[in-house]
Amino acid sequence: MLSPLDWRRRWQLRRTLPCPLRDYLARPLPPKGQDYRTTDFVAIDLETTGLDASRDLILSVGYVVLHGNRIDLSSTCHRVVRIDRSIPEASAVIHQITDDQSARGLELIDVMVELLDVLAGKVLIAHHASIECGFLGNACRRLWGGGLPVQVVDTQVLAHRTFERRQTAFKASDLRLHSLGERFNLPRYGAHNALSDALAAAELFLAQAAYRDNGQGLPLKEFLW
Repeated sequence: MLSPLDWRRRWQLRRTLPCPLRDYLARPLPPKGQDYRTTDFVAIDLETTGLDASRDLILSVGYVVLHGNRIDLSSTCHRVVRIDRSIPEASAVIHQITDDQSARGLELIDVMVELLDVLAGKVLIAHHASIECGFLGNACRRLWGGGLPVQVVDTQVLAHRTFERRQTAFKASDLRLHSLGERFNLPRYGAHNALSDALAAAELFLAQAAYRDNGQGLPLKEFLW
């Protein structure tokens, strides 16, 4: 039985002209009842000029593919995106991407074509995934006239559920990517680099999955946003 999201994908597919987005839409989404250990994921992180997807721009994209509970390090990719304006100083201080680096980057359409090809038929993993979903969906609408139906695992949401289920007191800072990584004794990477944050999100997801899995596996729906 198709999920509402997969029905939306099929409806959008019928109304989308040939383009990279249509190629993405042609791939079914993984069934929610499928064991997460047999599911393919893509952990993604974006660096942007701000947090408003309707106004701000993507500056860099980092991603890595997971095959079930294994990270495929050979799939890691980091792309800097060329933009048509100066990078705000406050933004550059955070992600360390300069105007010169952006000028040598790729066009957004080229980055999105590559990313959609990798993401097709897989589940997106991100930390505080509303940012990634907002910017990627907006990019698809600008480039090809349609949004991006995608199944999402949000590692921040998973952490929030765990704290509430265990009735553990927490503060907002406890839900940050690197704070959660410390709780699971994961490697510490430099913050605000799209690739290292994507890797950190991938590792955090696997740690969260291992915490929930009693060795018999779990359906994908247990993790979806």
